[in-house]
Amino acid sequence: MSTSTTEHERFDAVDVIRAKRDRERLSDGQIDWVIDAYTRGVVADEQMSALAMAILLNGMDRAEIARWTAAMIASGERMDFSGLSRPTADKHSTGGVGDKITLPLAPLVAACGVAVPQLSGRGLGHTGGTLDKLEAIPGWRAALTNEEMMRQLEEVGAVICQAGSGLAPADRKLYALRDVTGTVEAIPLIASSIMSKKIAEGTGALVLDVKVGSGAFMKDVDRAAELARTMVALGTDAGVRTVALLTDMSTPLGLTAGNALEVRESVEVLAGGGPSDVVELTVALAREMLAAAGRTDVDPADALADGRAMDVWRRMISAQGGDPDATLPVARETEQVLAPADGVLVELDALAVGVAAWRLGAGRARKEDVVQAGAGVELHAKPGALVRAGEPLMTLHTDTPERFERAREALASAVTIAPEGSRPTERPIVIERITAG
Repeated sequence: MSTSTTEHERFDAVDVIRAKRDRERLSDGQIDWVIDAYTRGVVADEQMSALAMAILLNGMDRAEIARWTAAMIASGERMDFSGLSRPTADKHSTGGVGDKITLPLAPLVAACGVAVPQLSGRGLGHTGGTLDKLEAIPGWRAALTNEEMMRQLEEVGAVICQAGSGLAPADRKLYALRDVTGTVEAIPLIASSIMSKKIAEGTGALVLDVKVGSGAFMKDVDRAAELARTMVALGTDAGVRTVALLTDMSTPLGLTAGNALEVRESVEVLAGGGPSDVVELTVALAREMLAAAGRTDVDPADALADGRAMDVWRRMISAQGGDPDATLPVARETEQVLAPADGVLVELDALAVGVAAWRLGAGRARKEDVVQAGAGVELHAKPGALVRAGEPLMTLHTDTPERFERAREALASAVTIAPEGSRPTERPIVIERITAG
């Protein structure tokens, strides 16, 4: 690996690092070169680590972030859905606890006439991965060829699968580096990481669900709004109709956190039931996706009520080898967490529930870890509920009972119970809507 200019290289890595260290604006040529050279292995990991830290500390302007994103897109292939018979729209969530929204959302939007090419990932840490949830369904497979994906979009209208290795390979390499160098929080790098993959994916419209709160990557509303504005600008500049919703993640979404548990709850939503917060957010995001794709003539709430979304779900799961009627995995062991006092549940910390689910086996600490399909946390009360001492607040699920102790430790301060008559802090699901301009 080179640390200096050779006759074959246009720039010097150290000069690029120094420029950003000294708060200078990187030129288009510098950005194009450093992304390409890092992907090729000419720029060493330690050099890109230094540059990532300089970006974290000194930031980038809108033009720099746009060029950085474009360079990451250019490192790989781009998909093209223009040959489909209907418009496309996609959704990206920054991740949360109990965030199973993609599962009912993709078939719901497809049932309303807009194709949904949803490239998703696996979980790491306390936030669950969409692919992990769906892999709890017997037979379902995440890996599809581009041809299979296009055929399913045309015939079914929705696909949820893993991204191919050809999309933004520079991002995959840089993301792994950021994870181990304390630079994950850099907004220019978060925004370009997410948007390079979404723009390369080729969708015509994109709705971003930017989570805010204890269970989210972004804990602070102002930082979350900055990230949302940055991503909306990147999408808009790239010709993708992009809108962002800031949504609450102080309390888990729905009543479950864990793979098979969340699939079961998603099917309840598609059947016309399910927790009200999951239904509300699913419909809100569906309306945004349909509007961005030009379909303002349909109401997704109708497609939930009349069973059309469930029909698409069943076809979508079957098309990827899954059995929509199969019995979902159930954990071998359960343990209840009981209310410590009488009163009103006013706080239920999303991060604590997410960590507990992770420790029970629903998540992974390293990419290579295996998850338990049946593990997780089932909630029996949400903020606002009246509870009695000794009544179950949660049920913990795992195949390995030795995990219960550490899960209970995570939940030690998760719950706040106040005297009867108290009210929890009112938090709307959708905090703010952010558009271009």
